[in-house]
Amino acid sequence: MSTPPLPVAGTAVLLRPATPGFEVLLMRRPDRGSFASAWVFPGGKVEPADRREGGGDLEDARRAAVRETFEEVGLVIDDLVALSEWQPPPEAPTRIRTWFFLATAPADDLALAADEVSEVAWVSPAEALARHAAGEWTLYPPTWLTLHQLAGFTDVASALASSGTAELFHTRIDEAETGRAFVWEQGRLEAESLPWRFIAT
Repeated sequence: MSTPPLPVAGTAVLLRPATPGFEVLLMRRPDRGSFASAWVFPGGKVEPADRREGGGDLEDARRAAVRETFEEVGLVIDDLVALSEWQPPPEAPTRIRTWFFLATAPADDLALAADEVSEVAWVSPAEALARHAAGEWTLYPPTWLTLHQLAGFTDVASALASSGTAELFHTRIDEAETGRAFVWEQGRLEAESLPWRFIAT
């Protein structure tokens, strides 16, 4: 008996120029439901309206990221660049296959969906990681590692130029003596205590 395919989702990592460098848009989820109180990028599951006959999951996820960004923060985005695909571990309570996309944020005011967004922040990737390391923000591993990767770029153009083909992250959880770690082919995220530490392979 074959295993049914996992639900698919799309996430938009929005970038805007700043001095110095660039900022990303992060939003805090309400204190309930999925990702309760965590800081995340806009996004959500693919819905029937996002699908096209004969289309693939990647394009469905791209349309979901565009739709969810508008619904959650009121921004209309296009020219999304594929960044990564995240496969959840078998033991995850909710298993969704998620694509992350990079996009340049339009210079429009945000309009927040009150039932889905508690607050938002434009911050540099390094600042977001610092707030997590200080225990101020809750981040999930895909968000943390995306910020960690983006922190290596100096501006929006260089970040966008680095992407285009989604890098696959097939997540495995390692409960070692030293504590919990999230493991991918690309490396290992030591997450037992703050600050988290990524060790590339």
